[in-house]
Amino acid sequence: MTYLKTGLSALALLAMSGAAQAADVTLALSSWLPPRHPIVVNAIKPWAKQIEEVTEGRVRVRVLGKPLGSPPAHFDMARDGVADITYGLHSFTQDDRFSGSQLGQFSFLGDDAIAASKAFWTVYTEDLNARAEHEGTHLLGLFTHGPGLLHNNLRKIETPADLQGMKIRVPGGYVAALMEDLGATPLFMSSPEVYEKLSRGVIDGVTFTYEALTAFKLTDDLKYSMTVPGGLYNTSWFLVMDEDKWDKISPEDQAAIDAISGEAFAERVGQAWNDADAAAEAEINEAGIDLYPAPDAVVEAVRAAATIHEDAWAATLPEGADGTAALQRFRSMTGLGTVATQ
Repeated sequence: MTYLKTGLSALALLAMSGAAQAADVTLALSSWLPPRHPIVVNAIKPWAKQIEEVTEGRVRVRVLGKPLGSPPAHFDMARDGVADITYGLHSFTQDDRFSGSQLGQFSFLGDDAIAASKAFWTVYTEDLNARAEHEGTHLLGLFTHGPGLLHNNLRKIETPADLQGMKIRVPGGYVAALMEDLGATPLFMSSPEVYEKLSRGVIDGVTFTYEALTAFKLTDDLKYSMTVPGGLYNTSWFLVMDEDKWDKISPEDQAAIDAISGEAFAERVGQAWNDADAAAEAEINEAGIDLYPAPDAVVEAVRAAATIHEDAWAATLPEGADGTAALQRFRSMTGLGTVATQ
């Protein structure tokens, strides 16, 4: 009996030790957007705080004031354990490891960031093998921003020919090829680089959302902003955690974190984008920038190029992945239906 009690006591101590270890998980989230950016303030930080709440303090997330590396490095930083949690654009990673993510980068995807982000999470994870494409990390979130615009300081775009020779900043991915098709010269750079390049005249314009013009202080250097129904383009984003750190969290707390991530985080970040875009649109108008809808000829040129790129992308996906059906499902979820590009 004494031995039995001793054995039970030892097991209890081990259990208590494991619980204590699980209670002391602090995660560093590397954040490269400006600290006051609406997505950091209204999505990333509230989500981090909620993690502490749903795990009853056993897991804490510290959002760093400065990033641990360049924006394009952030996926690899999480995979390699340089940071515990990171977010970023799939198109910043200049290779084809995220081939399915281009689903969330095309034209005419939708004007509401909540619907688009939820559609991107659902369709990419269910139909296009998102978790395998983010191998080495635990996938916490996938989202898009609001509809992408074309902003420039040279001229109003009345016809596709007006884009000829313009040097346009792009975030990589689909929109880089689209700008080239339309006659512009695409120049890749991350968001924080744009202010300097635009103010120095290195670029003539930028593919960005409404909110980016105010978040990155660009209103003084731009004159024209062109919208396209459903977006000229979009960008696809990830939120990931180092897999080794994830494995140190108890199954109970993992489930609690997953419950407020995924689709729930897509809705949270989509709302933050929507609110930021609405506020920025008012500032753009106040700044005297000419905000106008793309003429029909420009929309048709975008549509023609987009269709070619969508078909080419669908043909490159692994066997069993139907990109055309995935796009149709995405657009049906954002209210555009299956004829968005017809």
